Order: sequence, then C-alpha cells, then structure tokens
Amino acid sequence: MTNAPEPSTIKRALTSHAAIGLLVGALLYVVCLTGTIVVFFAELQRFEQPHVPEMRTISPDAVQRGVEAVLARESAKPASGHMYVHLPVEDLPRATITTDSGAVHLQPDGRLANDEQVAWSDFLVALHYTLNIPGVIGITLVGALGVMILALSLSGVIAHPRIFRDAFRLRARDTGGLALADWHNRLSVWSLPFSVAVALTGAVIGLASLTAYVMAARDHKGDLEAVYAPIFGAEGKPDKRKAAAPNVGAALAYMAAHYPATTVTYVIVHEPATVGQEIQITAEHPRRLIYGENYRFDAQGQFRGTVGLSDGAVGQQIASSNYRLHFGTFAGLPVKLAYLVFGFALSAICATGTYIWLGKRRRRGHHEPRLLKAWDAVVWGAPLALTLTLLGRFAIGNAAPFALIFWVGQAVLIAAACAPFDPARFRKVLQVGLAVCLVLAVVVGAAR
Repeated sequence: MTNAPEPSTIKRALTSHAAIGLLVGALLYVVCLTGTIVVFFAELQRFEQPHVPEMRTISPDAVQRGVEAVLARESAKPASGHMYVHLPVEDLPRATITTDSGAVHLQPDGRLANDEQVAWSDFLVALHYTLNIPGVIGITLVGALGVMILALSLSGVIAHPRIFRDAFRLRARDTGGLALADWHNRLSVWSLPFSVAVALTGAVIGLASLTAYVMAARDHKGDLEAVYAPIFGAEGKPDKRKAAAPNVGAALAYMAAHYPATTVTYVIVHEPATVGQEIQITAEHPRRLIYGENYRFDAQGQFRGTVGLSDGAVGQQIASSNYRLHFGTFAGLPVKLAYLVFGFALSAICATGTYIWLGKRRRRGHHEPRLLKAWDAVVWGAPLALTLTLLGRFAIGNAAPFALIFWVGQAVLIAAACAPFDPARFRKVLQVGLAVCLVLAVVVGAAR
C-alpha cells in the first residue's frame, strides 16, 4: 500500500496548478475549443463549400488531365514550387489541385470545376495551430501550451490524492463551489488519457518546429528541408528549366497495381513542369496510425522507392503517427465523435479551473466582478466570436477577415467586462448572443 503525499507536497502542487492554469487559461481554452472543432475539418470544408463535384474515386487518367489543365492555366504565372493533388477519401470525397496560385476542384473526368473556397476552415486550423501568429513563434507557443496541459494534468493528480477514488462522486448541491470543483475533477479523471495523448502530440508537433528551425540555422544554413529529410524524405535537386507535365497518371496506376491495399490520399509534385520535378504519393496503410507512407516517383511515373514511414526507423514511424493521433483522424467517425466529446470535456476543464480559482478568492474576501466578467467573456465570448466568423463567411465570402473578426470581437467582449454591468446579467447576455448566432448560422448554412 502506497503512502499518501505529504500535506506540504499537496499544497505546493495546488499552488503550481493554480498559477499555471491562471497564466495560460485563456489561450488553453481557445486552443482546446478550436482543436475540438477542427477534428471535423473535412466535414467543415463540405459545409463551407457545398456545391462541389464529389466522387468516391477518380481514375489516374482523370487526375492526369486535371494536372495538365492546371499547369496550362498557370503557364503565364510564376512557377509554383509544389503542386498538391488531394484525392477523394471517405470523409472528403473531392479531388482538388492546389498550387502557389490557388486551388481548384476537379470533375470526375478530370475537367476543372470551381475554385476551392474554404478560407474559414483554413482559418480555424491556423487558429488552433498558431493562434494566428505567423512564423515559428505561433506554433511554438501552442506547443508550449501542450506542455502546460501535461503539467496541469500531473499537478492536478498529485494535488488531489483521492481523485481516482472519487471518480464518480458528485455533490448535488453547489455549496461553496464544491459541485463545480467536483465536475472539474471528474472530467479531468474521465478524460485523462485523452488529455495526455493530445497534449503530448501537440507539444511534440509544436516544439519540433522550433527544434527544426534551430537545427537548420545552426547546422544547415537555414535549410529546413535538410532537417526534415531523414524523417520524411529529401527532395531532389531543383532544375528550373521548363519541361512537360509530369506523368502523375502513370504513378497512380503503379500504386493501384502494386499497392492495392493502401489508400492514396495525396500526390505532391515537387517543382512541377521543370526538369527537376519529382512525384511523391502519400498512401494510408490499413490498421496503422501513421498518416501514410511516401512513395517516390520520377517525372515519368517510374517508381524510385519509399521513405520508410511505415517500416523504417522507430523514430520515423512515431513522428508520422503524431498527426492522426492528435486530430483523431483514424478509425473513422466513431473516433471523431469520441474526440468531440473529450475535446469539449477538456475545454470545460480549462473553463471551470479559473472559475474555481475566482470562487476561492471571493470566499476569502477578494470579490473581483470585473475579472469574473472578463473570464465569462473568454468562455462564452470565444465560441461567440467563432460563430461571428462563420456568419462573416456567409455574408462577405471567402475573403472575409476571419482573424480580425475573431480577435477584435474577443477583445471588445473582454473590454465590455470593465463596464458596470451585473456579472450574472453580463453572462446571460453572452449566452443568449451565442445561442442566437448559432441558430442563425445553422439556418443560413442549411439554406445554402
């Protein structure tokens, strides 16, 4: 039988738990909330742009026609460094070609259809990945927040030695904030494996970017590709001289003949329509957590080999498994729904943690209504601001200033907390505003 932690240890853990939670609570909440939503990134794209040709599969010849049509359309524009061909998959049954100049959907026969317009979905991903902060700073900050979630999870378990024993104990009446604390602790226990998994993978994804930048600057004269090459494969030597379109159709036909058990998801053409162009195909492997194996082909579609994400070094396989584990894009809809439930639970944990801290201060005589209203402006204002960005997408279109709408809207709501409003009434206004905007967004979205 193990001994219980010393009271001094519990007190120190409580202190560190509250300090960490208050310092990063608002940003943690935004990251957890947006992360929960972007689990359904593919479905959000279909909702945002519904009138797009969809198909279960597309033939190699049709893809080849699409590639050639895009290159012909962009012949007068500056050359793209890469061309990305998204192939139809179960949750996003669309074929789309993206270059440096934009993206266009394909018809099932390879003819060009309408341009891709999913800027709102892309904004949500950027908000989760980087908090809309450009460069390595944003993704590093979010990676650090992943570390914070791990620290909060560990300190919370240490600070509450009975947390697992009382995993299903709830006090019905809210006497002095005990019921809220119970829900905070119970949700923390129920979602602990999920919280650790997404926090750890998020921290690895975010902080790996910082590590890569440092290594590139120190050892490779700023060349990031040289850092990632041992894991994800190296690109060939560029040769900018003009050349015919790459034979993507031949490469896809080879995959169908030699790797029929895999599901091809992406084709990447490096330096398209130049002498130095290469074809890379990413294909998912059944019952594997890796996002896929990379298959390399020359410009004529001749197979060159694989990178090793499916059978190479253990580190490679772990690195390529982080993304699907973090976003829940494995094992289909049931896993996505589980991530939705646990993601909202993690968001609620972030929200209630600060409410509990504010309640303790109030019971000690430190009544701070403005701080309470400011936190309400975060908890209820963040989803309200996100809904306003969606309404902005419907009203303005793909060019709506989503980041500006979100952050200015959030700032205005927090500033409003300084006004002499009653805290309960202020919260009610936020909740009613959120409900009205959500209903309006659903109605307008359904009408579209």
